[in-house]
Amino acid sequence: MYHNKFIPPEEIYWELFDAVQLNGVFPDSKTFVDCIPRKPAREILSDFVKEADEEGFNLVEFVHRNFIVPETPKTLEIPQGLTLEERLHRQWDVLRRDPDEDIPESSLLELPHPYIVPGGRFREIYYWDSYFTMLGLKTSGKTDLIESMIDNFAYLINTVGHIPNGNRSYFLSRSQPPFFAKMVELLSEIKQNKAIIREYLPEIHMEYAFWTEGQAEVHLPGKRYKRVVMQDEDSFLNRYWDDDDSPRPESFLEDVELSEQTRRFPDKLFKNLRAACESGWDFSSRWLYEPENLKSVQTIALIPIDLNVLLSEMERILALGYELEGDEKLTAKFTKIRKNRIEAINRYCWNENRGIYLDYHIKFKEQMDRPSLAMLYPLWAGIVDAAQAMKVIEYVEKNFFKPGGLVTTNFNTGQQWDSPNGWAPLQWIGFEAFRKYGREDLAMQLAQRWTILNEQVFERTGKMMEKYNVEDLSLEAGGGEYPVQDGFGWTNGVYLAMKEIMRQNQSPKS
Repeated sequence: MYHNKFIPPEEIYWELFDAVQLNGVFPDSKTFVDCIPRKPAREILSDFVKEADEEGFNLVEFVHRNFIVPETPKTLEIPQGLTLEERLHRQWDVLRRDPDEDIPESSLLELPHPYIVPGGRFREIYYWDSYFTMLGLKTSGKTDLIESMIDNFAYLINTVGHIPNGNRSYFLSRSQPPFFAKMVELLSEIKQNKAIIREYLPEIHMEYAFWTEGQAEVHLPGKRYKRVVMQDEDSFLNRYWDDDDSPRPESFLEDVELSEQTRRFPDKLFKNLRAACESGWDFSSRWLYEPENLKSVQTIALIPIDLNVLLSEMERILALGYELEGDEKLTAKFTKIRKNRIEAINRYCWNENRGIYLDYHIKFKEQMDRPSLAMLYPLWAGIVDAAQAMKVIEYVEKNFFKPGGLVTTNFNTGQQWDSPNGWAPLQWIGFEAFRKYGREDLAMQLAQRWTILNEQVFERTGKMMEKYNVEDLSLEAGGGEYPVQDGFGWTNGVYLAMKEIMRQNQSPKS
């Protein structure tokens, strides 16, 4: 019988999966779930049951005999003497993947068009990474690759109903920050053709339906269902979520060990860990009740600023798309929904005393005292007034602006989305936020600090990193569940986009 591609590895391999992951056959739990079986799973399982009780059974040898282990990423011979920009324009060929072949019982969800992977252990397309990667592809003149990646995401929406975290079966229960509509808008701007938004309107609307599933059933303030929270009679807001509540297959051992260290119900712990992965910020003190204690993760109890700003952008683009279609009813509907959402973001997440945006705790009915760069998203989207924007920028400049760029939070917890680390996507959000509200000087200063840091680390290591230490420029970034990765799609993209704008900014005005 042909294998259903949507069944994750833990449900295919059962006892073998537990044995491999709990015995640490691979240093990284993600390795096994990315392995390709050499023969049908039922035969591998049958052999495992027969051999496991035999004297001298070697689990490591069994796995390598029955699975193809992912290879080290390919490298590219790039001539010496090129600038970093010139090298990165060529680096896309290293990170590019051709349309996937159908591999039975692999966790990979085959995509029909070429795409860019982040690099390192990340061997598949990732949702929100791809938007920032596209910024660099635009600079490199690779519009066709941007379009093919958008087509892949449209394919996923039409196939599974949403865009998963990545194109793996073990990612199907969650998504990531919803940038698809912004990708489509980016493509329409590159091609100077608004009709492109109409072309992808069905998929944008379908993704919106995924994020707002259950909204019709949530009738009373304070009620919530999956990703939807009804805060008051005028506003629905959203939270990050995951439809599953078991250990993550790609971090199975880590999740099981963490669960053994706490008296929390395992399903609650796993649900909140997974929801933090949907946020893309896995992990950060932002999601923790106790800033330094991952066991206190409470992602689903929070209304995040960034997610709701992204959904307001999706609503704006939906309204624009239906206006282009000539559908006045749906244009008015999404315009009103967006207006209500923006008012609710300000009502629940704006802190007038401190002049910043904070995530809102659903159960405690108060803002979380966890300032983070998520406060820049409303400025990036241009949905705040000038007075609010100036307060946020002043706070960020004073508290988050470091020698190498913007630090994610001011909590040094050992989690990778905390101090002292800076991440390319958030540098871009800040860069655009500053520019949008008249602080071109600060934007250029940020771009200069970040790109110089990228260059200095590349000079030392020959690599573009997933994240950087923006506080001590002599040290590498750290934290997280896995070693620092190189590649790296979104870092390359933001670097190239910033350098292009910096060059334009320096050009004499005619």
